[in-house]
Amino acid sequence: MRQDGALAETRLDETRNFRHDAHQEMHLRETKVRLKTNTGFAVRALAMMAALVLPFASASAGSTWDGLKPEVFGTRSIASGIGIVSIKAPFRPEDQRAVPVSIDARFPDGRTVKSVTLVVDENPSPVAAVFNMGVARANVGLKLNIRLNQETHVRAVVEASDGALYMAQQLVRFAGGQAACSAPPTGNPEEIAANMGKMKLANVPLDGNASSIAHRVRLAISHPNHTGMALDQQTLLYIPLKMVASIGVSQGATKLFDMAGSITLSENPQLEFDVDMTREHKVVATLKDSDGAEWSRELELPAGS
Repeated sequence: MRQDGALAETRLDETRNFRHDAHQEMHLRETKVRLKTNTGFAVRALAMMAALVLPFASASAGSTWDGLKPEVFGTRSIASGIGIVSIKAPFRPEDQRAVPVSIDARFPDGRTVKSVTLVVDENPSPVAAVFNMGVARANVGLKLNIRLNQETHVRAVVEASDGALYMAQQLVRFAGGQAACSAPPTGNPEEIAANMGKMKLANVPLDGNASSIAHRVRLAISHPNHTGMALDQQTLLYIPLKMVASIGVSQGATKLFDMAGSITLSENPQLEFDVDMTREHKVVATLKDSDGAEWSRELELPAGS
């Protein structure tokens, strides 16, 4: 009886592995087809991400970035970001489903930040997010939560207003257990559907870099950001892909940034960014997902900002 049970469990594992491999290939094909029917900044960035989902999943740790760099940035040179850009993440995260990553960029020579790209080398979708900044700023601070599939380098590549690229990187250890991209979502489908698109804006505690003009806020978004790689624990079928395609944030009529997302963003993603206290005290956030759904919210800056 025990042998029969062990054999059945082995066959079930083999079936799951086969379904997972086949589903990844199907997920890539479906994503490419969906992207061909759309245009715009977010779609261009998503097309780049979709092209990177599978080819580098099996690459060795030492060669992954060498393959990723030309796919993402072509032949452009990337200089060291020492003194310009920094990236911070927990060395060994407590929750691999929501790893906080902070990026800070500063140009003291008059240039401004044009874009910020977050790359997670060993994730199925390595290009986690691409921020196109809408306001000319010499200083930019961003923070977001991502999924982590295994030990990996995380990289912040900042593009200056003159087109030059600068990079900072950090190694993040994997604490073990299930890969975050295949972890089941929290909550039941009814709760997830009822809360989808809700947004909240909160103050981030002040630190030594705060000023009376720039103030840090946190935007919390309710969206499952389904990766397409997680199994429904009851049906053993894959939960369909439903990812955050883009998030646009404005302060009044002034665009702060457009962000192209990916399956590497955490479930219910959170973004931290700076607002200018000399501008209007309202933030407009617009979320679009890969199913074409769209939500837009006008949020008052929290009291005390």
